Amino acid sequence: MAELWKSLPSWVRNIVVPILVLILAWNLIWFVVGVVSSLIGFLIKVLLVVGLGAAVVILIKKAARN
Repeated sequence: MAELWKSLPSWVRNIVVPILVLILAWNLIWFVVGVVSSLIGFLIKVLLVVGLGAAVVILIKKAARN
């Protein structure tokens, strides 16, 4: 690997490789942000469904008593 790195021209080592690393890091960061935000969105939807279900059960129990 070191031989391959040394065989590259200096402009590739100093300009092209850092730009590629930045692009890959940027894409990785946004992938992680997307996964986390989709999980949070899914959890919010699950909590809303559970809350609505609980409200419906409570209302049905109250209506059954009367």
